[in-house]
Amino acid sequence: VTVCEGSLPTASRDQYHPLVFVEDGLHSCRQCAYTTTDKGHMNVHLRRHTGERPFQCHLCPATFTVKFHLTEHIRTHTGERPFSCTLCNASFSLKRSLTEHLRTHTGECSFCCVHCSKSFSKKCNLKQHMRTHMPNRIIERPFSCGQCNASFTSRFQVKQHIRTHTGERPFSCLYCDASFSRKGNLRSHERIHTGERPFSCDNCDAAFAQRHKLVLHMRTHTSERPFSCGHCDASFSTRSDVKRHMRTHTGERPFSCGHCDASFSQKHNLSNHVRTHTGERPFSCGHCDASFLSRSNIKRHMRIHTGQRPFSCGHCDASFARKSSLVVHTRTHIGERPYSCIYCNASFSQRSRFNRHILGLHPNEAQKGRGAIVPNVEVT
Repeated sequence: VTVCEGSLPTASRDQYHPLVFVEDGLHSCRQCAYTTTDKGHMNVHLRRHTGERPFQCHLCPATFTVKFHLTEHIRTHTGERPFSCTLCNASFSLKRSLTEHLRTHTGECSFCCVHCSKSFSKKCNLKQHMRTHMPNRIIERPFSCGQCNASFTSRFQVKQHIRTHTGERPFSCLYCDASFSRKGNLRSHERIHTGERPFSCDNCDAAFAQRHKLVLHMRTHTSERPFSCGHCDASFSTRSDVKRHMRTHTGERPFSCGHCDASFSQKHNLSNHVRTHTGERPFSCGHCDASFLSRSNIKRHMRIHTGQRPFSCGHCDASFARKSSLVVHTRTHIGERPYSCIYCNASFSQRSRFNRHILGLHPNEAQKGRGAIVPNVEVT
């Protein structure tokens, strides 16, 4: 309910709103514990209770409780980024985003944990960390979704969640038709167009468009592998890696082909397989007319042009373009001969030589299907 100040009697003029009590210059909200000495701040606060959002965007249906938030929002339409970093080419639409970004250069961590020595550049990261010190604490989640049983610690979180039901994607890219349910996802996406890579590694020249990719990269320097397998001693640097690894224990193959009965433990293996049905070869060589079903195949092929030999022998100076070639070569040093003939005592270090032996000396057995011809499956 909004009451015009001018309509109140002079004696009650200080009590300018039925939800406000004023005494000795202190404005107190009758709905909650909020108090302030500034009448303007109280008027803004009251909109939380009344639902009033007087500032409307002229480009979309968004409305806001304060004009400042409308000004910030307008920049998502215009693309204006008035806050520029003096240390790199990054620019931002919000001043607080620039402040956060500057900490990637200075190493400043303003938010310190009171339980341990860790510090963080973002308050939200500190909050998340604090929960590790209170694992048994019951966290109050007063904001509930009206369409499912989900509940959240903040009104902002429930607002984001509701978009999973409504399909609302209010944050649109200025450079293409993409739209997103979260502003953070839009920012990350727009860096594809702008080339901005604001998250830099302190140990090398690598830079990233997304903070979580920098975190993953840093583990290549620290050798940190925080995700452990519950079935064996394996550990991994990312949660997705341990999830994929777990399927080697469970046998789970959740990615099924729509053209045949094949199923796969990894999505990219399914994508590569489907191309054997469709004939699609999306990976083209920039040096010749060759095209390939998978990214790994074109990566191997490119070494023909570049001369790159990334797989080096630990016993001598030899290096190879393919991992499979290194594996075979290493056997000449260690004497490993993993392919044994079941008809004689012969053994071989290479599949191809084993298969030639079977076909040459034991052709009858091979023809009857008793000889094990090993497919030449290449290791990348």
